[in-house]
Amino acid sequence: MIYETIISTKNLFQHLGDPNWLIADCRFQLADPGRGRQDYLDAHIPGAVYVNLDDDLSSEVIPGVTGRHPLPKIDQVVNTFSSLGIADGMQVVAYDDAGGALAAGRLWWMLRWLGYRSVAVLDGGWQKWLLDGFPAQSGEQKYPAKQFIARPQPDLIVSSEYVNKVRKDRKYFILDARAPERYRGEVEPIDTVAGHIPGAISVPYTENLTPDGVFRSSDDIRSRFMRILDDVHPNKVIHYCGSGVTSVHNLLAMLYAGLGESRLYVGSWSEWITDPDRPVSKD
Repeated sequence: MIYETIISTKNLFQHLGDPNWLIADCRFQLADPGRGRQDYLDAHIPGAVYVNLDDDLSSEVIPGVTGRHPLPKIDQVVNTFSSLGIADGMQVVAYDDAGGALAAGRLWWMLRWLGYRSVAVLDGGWQKWLLDGFPAQSGEQKYPAKQFIARPQPDLIVSSEYVNKVRKDRKYFILDARAPERYRGEVEPIDTVAGHIPGAISVPYTENLTPDGVFRSSDDIRSRFMRILDDVHPNKVIHYCGSGVTSVHNLLAMLYAGLGESRLYVGSWSEWITDPDRPVSKD
């Protein structure tokens, strides 16, 4: 069986030590970028390798041009995934301690963007793994490099120009995954401008999860998005957040709920506001 959206801790435990499975610890804290690696060294799921949001899954920020987590060039990503030991025929499982909303979701999406489908996010992440009583180990794990083959899917990405073009088109839905107060522009703890892209709808990614940090049922999530999207085709649904990371959670949730593959504005709000001519709304 191939897992393409989420996987339970129980199912992952049954495959510990499987040479055709690769587990990626993606814990990361925006306020303390080095904390995730140290947490990994202290304790992680046995056999997991560490993947860093800034170092492995983002390129250099260009002030005034890019968002806070620009997408690396494809050849850079290929080198990273090859060095991790990812190759065709392997099942990849990514986890973090944020319900899959930080680097775990980013790794999941980047693999899909390059045509690799056998990748899933651990439901409940690190906290659920510990709560269920499964084992942990310390130190660093490395695997021999393999040859990752990229099969890019450029249609999964949209640009700021594209978003600006379609944001008034009622056949498209632009979904903002940030907290409602950030969407409304009442607070902005990270970026220099508050508000949202005009025409976007507030759909906080946190509502995909139960209070225990696991995904709600696929039926519940499907009902949630259907109330917003009706029967719009998924390729006309565009997700964004602050820097293109947590918005992946909504994309993952839609796919998990059987609603199809939607699209990502990778630059997101932090890129949108680099151009003062782009409109901002606080409605």
